[in-house]
Amino acid sequence: MKAIAIEEGIPVLQPEKPRGEEFIATLRAFEPDISVVVAYGHLIPKAVLDLPPSGSFNVHASLLPKLRGAAPIQGAILGGFHETGVTIMRMVPALDAGPIVLQAATPIAEDETSGELQLRLSELGALALIEAMTLISLGRAHEEPQDDARATYAGKIDRDSARIDWTQRAPIISRSIRGYDPKPGAHTMHRGEPLKLFGARVLPHTNHAPGKIVEIDDAGMIIACGDGAVRVTQLQPAGKQRMTPREAERGRGIGAGEKLG
Repeated sequence: MKAIAIEEGIPVLQPEKPRGEEFIATLRAFEPDISVVVAYGHLIPKAVLDLPPSGSFNVHASLLPKLRGAAPIQGAILGGFHETGVTIMRMVPALDAGPIVLQAATPIAEDETSGELQLRLSELGALALIEAMTLISLGRAHEEPQDDARATYAGKIDRDSARIDWTQRAPIISRSIRGYDPKPGAHTMHRGEPLKLFGARVLPHTNHAPGKIVEIDDAGMIIACGDGAVRVTQLQPAGKQRMTPREAERGRGIGAGEKLG
């Protein structure tokens, strides 16, 4: 965004935080008609939100009021949602709580990762934003207040939340691996070193202890869970690139019968 803006001669501001008299004065000098916010990691003060005559609007990657907060894309996959989408809303000082201008829904594929879903939602959000801005400019936008009683939240992602608990059911572990792909990567321990896993599919029940590597073949690596098993197609040892389980078996000695976690 910044590179394109500079090429087009559009000013770029990068304040540490979106507040302060100097920052507000700079914005006011642009005489903006409207503001649009996308994936911005700070709460914006009311003085900044109210500066444009038409107001400030946000492109949020969920069907609000579900999954307010910093990680709605990961939250949709981790929660086992079959559908998500984007919301164009008028911004208010409260977190993702403003009235809804427009929403667009999309199904979540069974094997979709958060990275893949993010790419699709970015395209869907761009189209929805253009439609919403058109409605606003024509005076035809209908803003629907959110039902706060139905609100859910998807907080910031950290490394601890991406640690795999092999005693959980296979569908939960599979969603964890997909939800944290590509970042920060769902991880477990192997011989005292962290190991990230990718490309999970749920398999039927297996009579092995949770975390045990049941089998490695050309299709991937099967790992037992508290209920069922998952097959992963890629893994990433610390400091290495992603590789197939077969490559890891040959190059790093990981093998069936070992226990992860």
